[in-house]
Amino acid sequence: MHSAIPKPLILPDRFTPPEVKFPPALPSGDDAAWGDLLHAQHQAHTNAMHEALGHIQYLLEQIVLFRHKQFGISSETLSGQARLFDEAEVLAADATDAQDIAPILAEVPVAAKPVVKARGKRAPLPAELPRVDIVHDVPEAERTCPCGTPMVVIGRQVSEQLDIVPMQIRVLRHIRNTYGCPDSVHAPVTAALPPQPLPKSCASPDFLAMLLTTKYVDGLPLARFEYVLARHGVTVPRQTLARWVIGAGGLLQPLHNLMRDTLFDGPFMHMDETVVRVLKEKGKSPGSNSYMWVQVGGPPGKPVVIYDYDPSRSGAVPTRLLSGYQGYLMTDGYDGYNALARTDGIEHLVCWAHVRRKFVEATRVQARGKKGRADEAVALIGKLYGVERDCKEAQDEARWRARQESSLPILAELREWLDKTRPAVVPGSALGKALSYMNDYWNKLIRYVERGDLPIDNNRCENAIRPFVVGRKAWLFSDTPAGANASAVIYSLLQTAKANGHEPYIWLRRVLRDLPAAQTVEEIEALLPWNLHVLDLTSDRGN
Repeated sequence: MHSAIPKPLILPDRFTPPEVKFPPALPSGDDAAWGDLLHAQHQAHTNAMHEALGHIQYLLEQIVLFRHKQFGISSETLSGQARLFDEAEVLAADATDAQDIAPILAEVPVAAKPVVKARGKRAPLPAELPRVDIVHDVPEAERTCPCGTPMVVIGRQVSEQLDIVPMQIRVLRHIRNTYGCPDSVHAPVTAALPPQPLPKSCASPDFLAMLLTTKYVDGLPLARFEYVLARHGVTVPRQTLARWVIGAGGLLQPLHNLMRDTLFDGPFMHMDETVVRVLKEKGKSPGSNSYMWVQVGGPPGKPVVIYDYDPSRSGAVPTRLLSGYQGYLMTDGYDGYNALARTDGIEHLVCWAHVRRKFVEATRVQARGKKGRADEAVALIGKLYGVERDCKEAQDEARWRARQESSLPILAELREWLDKTRPAVVPGSALGKALSYMNDYWNKLIRYVERGDLPIDNNRCENAIRPFVVGRKAWLFSDTPAGANASAVIYSLLQTAKANGHEPYIWLRRVLRDLPAAQTVEEIEALLPWNLHVLDLTSDRGN
């Protein structure tokens, strides 16, 4: 699960040691009774001291973890967001003069010869991009050889530059001729206007495709897109853009429904949720959290990513969204999935990546430079992932055998370590919580080894959430539930298109051109990403 804003550290109230209850007074001279009394007092004080020390340890760990979350650098940040601020310096440091100066000579690759990328040289520019030839000729006065013979062309050197044509905004004029008979009283005949995605708007299908792609793929808020249009001399208020987005979401809803049907055809599914704020949600304050529920799955060759908006995070939501689903379900340990997991036909898996993160957090509260029990867990879990890396490209049958031969012994070792370590660790500590989490979900954590096609973690779903989280940092909130629902539909379509190897704008442009005229389910199904080939979409790239 992801959060839009880090939760503030909430410290418990001032610690109060438990009340020590003494036995009633005993008559003098009873040495055995007084010995029991003193032992009871000593035990009570010892228990209170242990509880106090455990509480202090918990507070210290919370302070360390909070400081790390607030000021530290996560592994995800190291590999991603942090580089946004220094990418020019970092990338320039790794570049070479040869990469920037050396011309790219056009060569015809030999089919039998493998193409090996030379060190320090750029890869060829994509062959499918259109080419514009600019011929540079030798001046005519220099085409005569010193011997007096006119020179002739004996070869060419071709170098290529990547060029870009800035956004071009134009007006499409739909001119419909009207025909009538001069001598007849019958009504004239006017050419029909092709069905449009938003009939009452002046937005073309291609304009809508660009609008939706910049917002939901590139993370550009409508306010900034309004400024982009203004720089080109066109005034379209962001409120109008918002209406067009919501209208497009309604138009695309049938594709969303068909994608959900395909999602249910897969043997397993990932599910997770992340927060979204909706200002005008009935019965909720503007600053409260609503949720975007994400499901990832689909049969082989038809990957599907589905987003659904709901104001609630209760367990009733996934139960409703997955009503009728039969198969394996991979989630984190959130209790809201428990009711769904008890449904007949659903086999619940729990994510190993979440377990590993809890042990990684426990390593951060250890003494600096020292290894501890948490490191032992991280190392053992790393071995499980090593098996997955080794058979990443293998067939399901081979992966299943690898899990039976290699993963099962590691799981047995990890279980033995867990049973040995857990009694010796304070339950409320970071390590104690990680141990309890792994113990509570153990039976669901180990189920992935039952088959070769089952996932070890929920990372596929978290990767699908990441584009939404990146966009949310730019636009912050949705104004209405209608906007949030439209966002869910559009995110679903564009991320599913990307998962199927399509450039999202090119695919969405075709959909918005053809969908308004679709009259049957078959015509709508033909627009699904796995039913459109890349060549079919790129053939009209220049239109």
